[in-house]
Amino acid sequence: MSLSSNKTVAFYTLGCKVNQYDAQAMKEFFLNAGYRSVNFGEKADVNVILTCVVTAVGEQKSRQMLNRVRREQPDSHLVAAGCLAQKDAEKLKDLGARLIIGNQFRERVLDLLNEAIRENTQISAVDAVTKIPFEDLSISYQDGRTRAVMKIQEGCDRWCAYCIIPSVRGSIRSRSPESIREEALRLQQAGYQEIILTGIHLSSYGKDLDGASLIDAVKAAAVPGLPRLRLGSLEPVIATEEFVSALSKIEAVCPQFHLSLQSGSDSVLSRMKRRYTTQEFLAAARRLEAAFPGCALTTDVIAGFPGESEEEFEESLHFCGKVGFAKMHIFPFSRRAGTLADKMPGQLSRAVKQERARKLSDLDREMSRRFRESMLGSVQDVLFETVDESGTALGHTRNGMTIYVQNAQANDRVFVRLTALYQDGFEGEPAEVI
Repeated sequence: MSLSSNKTVAFYTLGCKVNQYDAQAMKEFFLNAGYRSVNFGEKADVNVILTCVVTAVGEQKSRQMLNRVRREQPDSHLVAAGCLAQKDAEKLKDLGARLIIGNQFRERVLDLLNEAIRENTQISAVDAVTKIPFEDLSISYQDGRTRAVMKIQEGCDRWCAYCIIPSVRGSIRSRSPESIREEALRLQQAGYQEIILTGIHLSSYGKDLDGASLIDAVKAAAVPGLPRLRLGSLEPVIATEEFVSALSKIEAVCPQFHLSLQSGSDSVLSRMKRRYTTQEFLAAARRLEAAFPGCALTTDVIAGFPGESEEEFEESLHFCGKVGFAKMHIFPFSRRAGTLADKMPGQLSRAVKQERARKLSDLDREMSRRFRESMLGSVQDVLFETVDESGTALGHTRNGMTIYVQNAQANDRVFVRLTALYQDGFEGEPAEVI
């Protein structure tokens, strides 16, 4: 069997927005070669799984999905891609993957798959991801979405104590501002009204380019006619007075900022090998709030890092409340082989980690409610994305709040008056189409 125009392909993506982008770019290679895309779970000639290893749960789910394809569709050609493929290429051969492709060579996915099929063999296209150039993939649309994710950076050199990602994503590589602008123009002309800039360590953008920084990437992406530009996860240290001031002058930038915290205890941050203090984090948060009134600050917090005492946890809990996040993403510490944290003394029990995560979740719900209550009665610019069978449209404000209204269509931008809290967001009444 060889590649031909009557074949079908299905994709399943786990993990981060970078994986979403990589999956879309790879899917377009298949579609341009004449493949027809089908929903995952339907019978397909090729199944592509974008895997994740950031937590033990992510890795387990990745293996489960690979095993599911092998069990349910034994005649399908299985492509394992992404971080688990990079980490455990040889082991994935045992799962029956026809092609294992890590975090490079994605632009060659069709040629490599064709070769493996033609020679009736398994190919592992996994090499070291250090000192390699940015793989300049591109997309022309985002399947099933009204907002487009754009990858502008790859790799990380932080080596935080708990994180396996630098070993599977490799060194810092940045997309050129010219390439960013070209894709932003293409997406804007295709009708997308919001672009989300993403990367493995977005704040490191430009470190491998002469004189470029993240603000240059933001300016390149803010093409004429694009109403919204949203940034992915940022390190707090990037939010200097200079950076925040420059960002506030770019009209399209959405006032929602994800500042990665991980712990609100300075001693835990030090053991984590994070490169800021709680006071530096707080200063960054307040700069953003001053420059973007009404902005939403979101974050990640790890519960139960090795050696985290009850006092340190209470410090972290108190600090999170002091910042006042609109949303926290909470993760019980996940032990990953090969990281510094894996060898640290003071590993906490699952019960302790779960209890601390529960307390953080309680605080998250309280802070989220307070933040949303402060917006009640206001009129917000909402971009709608989906409409369910009952006619309820779901969209988001510029600061990332979820809105539910009747009588709106996907990809409409509408001024909406926020009338009541509802589920994880608001009910609203359309006021005026933008």
